[in-house]
Amino acid sequence: MTEASREMVVRRLRRALGPVEPLSATRLSGGWYNSAWLLELAGGRRLVLKSAPPADAPALSHECGLLGTERVFHRLAGEAGVPVPTVLHHESAAEDGVSEWLLLEYLDGTTMDAARDRIAPGARAALRRGLGAAVARIAGVTGTEYGYPQPTAPPLGASDWPTAFARMLGAVLADAERFGVALPVPPDRLAGLPARCAAQLAEVKRPALVHFDAWEGNVVVRRRPSGAWELVGLIDGERAFFGDPLAELVGLDPLGAAEHDADLIAGYRSVDPDLTLDEAASARLALYRVYLALIMRVEAAPRGYGADHRAWLTSWSETRVTDQLAVLDRLLG
Repeated sequence: MTEASREMVVRRLRRALGPVEPLSATRLSGGWYNSAWLLELAGGRRLVLKSAPPADAPALSHECGLLGTERVFHRLAGEAGVPVPTVLHHESAAEDGVSEWLLLEYLDGTTMDAARDRIAPGARAALRRGLGAAVARIAGVTGTEYGYPQPTAPPLGASDWPTAFARMLGAVLADAERFGVALPVPPDRLAGLPARCAAQLAEVKRPALVHFDAWEGNVVVRRRPSGAWELVGLIDGERAFFGDPLAELVGLDPLGAAEHDADLIAGYRSVDPDLTLDEAASARLALYRVYLALIMRVEAAPRGYGADHRAWLTSWSETRVTDQLAVLDRLLG
């Protein structure tokens, strides 16, 4: 850690907690947008300090006040009984004068993704059931409006889901043009998807809270002294929005299809037995998979991903988008 970084960490820690000195501050890896430090305090307490890029850094349209979104998500999810980090302090870029930041309690454990090779099949099934129950509880939280919770220009929210989702998708298409990212199919075909799926989108009658990034890299687990694995909590709620609870299944498995995970769905239905996976739901899932694949493709430009990762994203997202468009053609005719 550079001296300037350490000074920033100490200044923000003291701003939140008063005259305290971290015993150590370790930069955490794995984040693609925000930077994060693990702070060790006297007495064994551990915290995470997350910092956003400068406000003028290149970003996608919805990447506005993401740590404010994470604060909102953790508060609401925690109130719903889902284990998430406790938020200790949050400041916007305007308040801080440099960049937005967030101070959280640390969840002690490892990510499910990192522990994958150590988790036996039976233990994994139990963890996936627990994760399904957790995201169902998250989906039980109702917002006041559909879309992203932070103010953006243009707005990415609305009083109904078809309008909100059309704005969300339209913003990613505009971002692709702004950053010079070629799309896998003509933009007009993608822009017309919300109107094509209007009837299916209109089935969503409640703005449910959606994490949208609850893949196993954002699921913290821990092994008890007995050897059994337990779900510690969900982290990184910065991509959350209010919308169709089915969209959570896309974020749970960005490369696959979480609705085919019997353990996950059983856990979800233990909380919400009314989860419906009919043809209309399949159409919406295909639509949300297109949306996420486009985000992953376009964000490579402002984030400056390396050539190999960017090439993989370009190839994968083309396959993902064309496959999901074929699903929509089959379902909608």
